[in-house]
Amino acid sequence: MATLTIESVVTEKPADLAGWIEVEGGWIPDYEANLRDVTEGEVVTGIVVRIDNDEVLLDIGYKSEGVIPSNELSIRRNVNPRDEVELGEEVDALVLTKEDADGRLVLSKKRARFEKAWRRIEAAAEAGEVVTGRVIEVVKGGLILDLGVRGFLPASLVDIRRVQDLLSFLDTDIEAKVIELNRSRNNVVLSRRAVLEEERREVRQRILDHLNVGDVVEGTISNIVEFGAFVDLEGIDGLIHISELSWSHVNHPNEVIEIGQTVQVKVLDIDRDRQRISLGLKQTREDPWQKVLNDHQVGDELEGVVTKAVTFGAFVELFPGVEGLVHISELSWEHVENPREVVNPGDKVKAKLIEIDPERRRISLSIKQTTERPENLESDDDFVPIDAAGEGIDLDGPSTSMAAALREAAARANEGDETEAAPAAEAAAPAADDAVEAVAEVAEAIEELAEAVEAGDVSEEVAAELEEAVAEAVVVEEAAAEVAEEAATEADADEKA
Repeated sequence: MATLTIESVVTEKPADLAGWIEVEGGWIPDYEANLRDVTEGEVVTGIVVRIDNDEVLLDIGYKSEGVIPSNELSIRRNVNPRDEVELGEEVDALVLTKEDADGRLVLSKKRARFEKAWRRIEAAAEAGEVVTGRVIEVVKGGLILDLGVRGFLPASLVDIRRVQDLLSFLDTDIEAKVIELNRSRNNVVLSRRAVLEEERREVRQRILDHLNVGDVVEGTISNIVEFGAFVDLEGIDGLIHISELSWSHVNHPNEVIEIGQTVQVKVLDIDRDRQRISLGLKQTREDPWQKVLNDHQVGDELEGVVTKAVTFGAFVELFPGVEGLVHISELSWEHVENPREVVNPGDKVKAKLIEIDPERRRISLSIKQTTERPENLESDDDFVPIDAAGEGIDLDGPSTSMAAALREAAARANEGDETEAAPAAEAAAPAADDAVEAVAEVAEAIEELAEAVEAGDVSEEVAAELEEAVAEAVVVEEAAAEVAEEAATEADADEKA
């Protein structure tokens, strides 16, 4: 309330009486008329004139100064008034009550800020714009942001990937989008992930616009899974399939790379519609096959280590990433029932290159040809293909010898030219030969197939179907042999007659 002083009294009547009152023959300003009136719920602006431990006094031009209790200064809990305002600072406050039990005008700074903030948040939510707030608390399940109102940011929406240490965000400013708003409960739910994903989409598109198949780029291993690894290309993830990690066989990606590792990768394919990128790591490294093609040829003898022994032979690693197959028939000059009779994984062996298939990236080796054939062995024909049951097919068996007998019978019959046995024998002999040859070819195919199955290139279902075909071929061979034998018998009988 203003105090009347001698200096305030004017004896001469003012030309404009508005704002003046007459007192004892003089005129003084009407201070009451100049004081503003306030209503509860109104937001007013004033100047901080005093700061105490539990309250702040604010001059809003009212007949008395307003009081802001410390719990009405901020949405933060247990605040120090001196941390929230300064003397002389202009502050907005909401009128809680014009006159409390002590006759004081009670104000709230946090509620005035709340009203302004709420209107701003509502506008941002409607427009899909971001809001910015400072993290003031870490609670169970997420973060509390000061937006002028308390905003809740769930832990699952703090980042694109789950964040383990939420405390690292305390006292930092965060941009987020409003995903839920409820005024009746003063509830604001936020998502920082929505902002990051939108930024990543823009970054992804920029990267995709400039990336081409064949490019070699640098990235960081961001995640490892059973089937490969993901690489962060500074805004978009690309996948290295496990088959593209190394030129050698990989059982699990973590044998080759680790999370956080920086790698050079080659772009193998780009699906721009689905924003997916296929990458290769091995393509940025020297292909060991080139060393084989450049430095070696059929007939060379090399040293290697046995990596695997299987039914049909053994695999030998000649260089890192390059393996060759020693067929069971090339393990020893003597007949071998089981490759483990001759070699075991880990054995160091000397092998001869007998075939190189660059297109299929396959090498055939021979261990026995690195040594001289023993003199006690009469035949070099040691090839033993595999039948459906995994047993060897003896190509020196009855059907082969029968074919030779038929040829001899046909020759004898032709000399006499007295019977029809010769045409029958000539017809039967090629049939038997063809059956034997067919079995050998299919058996060789099964051998290659088994190798492919071991390498993971062909399913076991397909292998089983072809093995059945071999079994059928064996039956055909046996039937052809029986027919040929009958024809030969008749030819002999006719010749004697």
